[in-house]
Amino acid sequence: MNLSAGAATGSRRNENDDARQAVDAVYRAESRRVFASLVRLLGDFELAEEALHDAFASAVERWPQQGVPENPRAWLVSAGRFNAIDVIRRRARFDASLGAIAERIEANRPDNGPLDTDRVEDDRLRLIFTCCHPALPNDAQVALTLREVCGLTTEEIASAFLTKPSTLAQRIVRAKSKIREAKIPYRVPSRDELPERLESVLRVVYLIFNEGYSASSGAAVTRADVSDEAIRLGRLVFELLPETEVMGLLALMLLQASRRAARTSPAGDLILLDDQDRSLWNREQIAEGLALVDQALSTGTIGPYGIQAAIAAVHARAAIAAATDWPQIVALYDLLLRAEPSPIVELNRAVAVAMRDGPAAGVALIDEILHCGPLNDYHLAHSARADLCRRMGNRHEARIAYEKALQLTRQEPERRFLQQRLAELSD
Repeated sequence: MNLSAGAATGSRRNENDDARQAVDAVYRAESRRVFASLVRLLGDFELAEEALHDAFASAVERWPQQGVPENPRAWLVSAGRFNAIDVIRRRARFDASLGAIAERIEANRPDNGPLDTDRVEDDRLRLIFTCCHPALPNDAQVALTLREVCGLTTEEIASAFLTKPSTLAQRIVRAKSKIREAKIPYRVPSRDELPERLESVLRVVYLIFNEGYSASSGAAVTRADVSDEAIRLGRLVFELLPETEVMGLLALMLLQASRRAARTSPAGDLILLDDQDRSLWNREQIAEGLALVDQALSTGTIGPYGIQAAIAAVHARAAIAAATDWPQIVALYDLLLRAEPSPIVELNRAVAVAMRDGPAAGVALIDEILHCGPLNDYHLAHSARADLCRRMGNRHEARIAYEKALQLTRQEPERRFLQQRLAELSD
């Protein structure tokens, strides 16, 4: 037996495994940034998606032999761009007009020079502004951004919209066609164009954050990389346009993110706000968030994000759950309902009223909301009702509501939490 040959084979196997693990890690962390850069360079969603997959396929093949490059993201963008040019040239044999496109893409490349890292860093923001172009309907803007910028599946987005995946898929396809046919540019708009895009952009950034704060499905409560990316994007938007609502959104995300370490047990189980160990809250994020809230309130023009940030600030300032100023929170929800009425705001206000006036008051409000219909398939509405019924000692109604919530939730930690509550009702 040749021990040295065996050791060499084992070493190569380890290097291959390390390289493949590196590809997997880069895919999880960087694939949507690579995609955003490819969209800018290629000017086409489908071609960029194809180039993205080709780039990672090349990485799987080459990194084990050549080693992981110093800048994996730049390597992948370059590989994707070169592969796309090859694809277009092959197709140009059957369609001469594609030859000009390949020449344009190649002419715009930095020709083996270093990739412009500032441009790459901003490519996701650039793509968000493209997806939020006013020529697209509002619901299409958000759906397209969640799909292309955040990489959420069509099923996950459909769930967030409470609609069918097939309907959502058609919406995304139509939006892409509109961008292509209208030749909408991939760029951050000029300063005078920013205000008309701002509402949609902030909405999208907050939806991204929410997906990271409370994952719509899967094995974990949170997706830290997703919420951190939303905060980073929020900071970029704030640099571009330091208006009160941008300030409010950034404050809201920081204050909510500050609770991340306390929201789950070491086993990954959900811990409700009242039961969280507040010493685990991130004090640095709280300090920054509170300063932004105070700054936003001082302008006297606070909007929906600023009001929500003010609500989060009340929670952040309470040393223990029992010290929470629920009357102030209800007053802020009253203000929010006037600024931006929605069934979700009504539900959150109902919970706050329950904390101020007792669970029966909250149940009455939630029953009115459910009677109206929009939240009948929203698991948190039934979960909130179940919790209030449990507090009232109405075990029968609590059981029915927990079972309904359990049918609707798609997240494993929430499923375990609801099952635990049901088991407690059986004791």
